Amino acid sequence: METDKKYILVTGGAGYIGSHTVVALIEKGFTPVIIDDFRNSNKDVIQRLQTITKQEIIYFNIACQDQPRLRGVLEQFPAFGVIHFAADKAVGESVEKPLKYFDNNFGSLISILELIQEYNIEKFVFSSSCTVYGDPEIIPVNEESPVSYNSPYGYTKKVCEEMIEQFIPSCPSVKATLLRYFNPVGAHESGLIGEEPDGKPNNLLPFITQTAAGIRKELTVFGDDYDTPDGTCIRDYIHVVDLAEAHVAALESLDDSKDNPVVYNVGTGKGTSVLEMISTFENITGKQLPYTIGPRREGDIKEIFANTDKVNQKLNWKSKKTIEDAIATAWSFEQYIREKRSKK
Repeated sequence: METDKKYILVTGGAGYIGSHTVVALIEKGFTPVIIDDFRNSNKDVIQRLQTITKQEIIYFNIACQDQPRLRGVLEQFPAFGVIHFAADKAVGESVEKPLKYFDNNFGSLISILELIQEYNIEKFVFSSSCTVYGDPEIIPVNEESPVSYNSPYGYTKKVCEEMIEQFIPSCPSVKATLLRYFNPVGAHESGLIGEEPDGKPNNLLPFITQTAAGIRKELTVFGDDYDTPDGTCIRDYIHVVDLAEAHVAALESLDDSKDNPVVYNVGTGKGTSVLEMISTFENITGKQLPYTIGPRREGDIKEIFANTDKVNQKLNWKSKKTIEDAIATAWSFEQYIREKRSKK
């Protein structure tokens, strides 16, 4: 057992946001220990992470609810902190399969919190979501905006936040940070890791790149009759590399406020519509995207973007990358994945 390393347990660390955070942790001198059962990720991400970081990646194929095996990991790698990504995360699927979301999202968090208490782990960063704001009346939303939900997925994030708030008094030695992030997009500049949906994408940008690559016949825009400038939904799209760095900033934070847990919005503070995303993709790549206008999708809201004043000031973190950066890197990653699969 090595005690001179700053081990960080990263649940869901082979997933989209988790893998980029693993890179950011290594760049800042931490030693991430990935826990992932690969239900929503690919095992070859580990090899790609090793190529990017030029380091051996520590990982275990374990579900968060498997406490006996997780205890073995924590005995071997005493963690200074935990970043908890592991969860089911598709709004549409959650409407169809709410029990799946309740079982996994609540069960994994309870298991991890029990281990944090048992092993006196100091820092806990929870992957929350702007879905906890439901369909907000006032835009942009700040951390004091009313909390509600529009889907079973949003409900699980809201309840998980409340579970952490009620857990902390029983374990005041842990400093918990809840990051409510907006819509992650883009990929690592290497083109080796990015958003890699299993089957039909639930998010806009991978659907755009798969359509451009010819995997999807056309893109469906869910509704063009919203009360927005062009009639389509508006979201705050944050580059995944920026988002990863926010997790590291939360771990490194010396915030001495009495708030525990402390909540931060993590976004760009700017909204972009669906049609703007399509036209920006076409401008950057020179590819015309076939798309049709479909009916509104259940669970979708008209518009949301973040007030980021708190995270900018308290964590000294600010998004740096643009929508153009996100689209360019996502397209590079899509081409890498297509080439990789064509060789199999």
